[in-house]
Amino acid sequence: DIPKNQRLPCSHTMTSIFLRLGTTALLSISSFIVVLFRLSPLSSPTLALPLFFITLFFAITSTVSLASYFSWSHWSEFDAGKCLSIALREGIFLGIATCVLIILHILGVLSWWIGILLYLTFTFIELALLS
Repeated sequence: DIPKNQRLPCSHTMTSIFLRLGTTALLSISSFIVVLFRLSPLSSPTLALPLFFITLFFAITSTVSLASYFSWSHWSEFDAGKCLSIALREGIFLGIATCVLIILHILGVLSWWIGILLYLTFTFIELALLS
């Protein structure tokens, strides 16, 4: 690994990726808010529920990926590409876990220990991939 003071700054390609990821985060959060306040699951459940889960997944994934990238790049000694791949994986894992958690709640089978086990499962998968 390259020491932090000898790493090259982000290239033009990485800046473009962050711009796209930031734009995705803003668009997905705004579309999630629109779906949350404008679509009723009682009047059109075939449209409202899939859009709710899709926009929730993208909002969580993009936001967590951005936050995770900046924390990994600040506190680790990995290069920018490695930090980005870890951050995207963590965002996807957290988005999937949250969507599964809400589906379990809708089905009425969620309890607090199932939620903890669900997030611990994804945490252990991520720890295994990092080692």
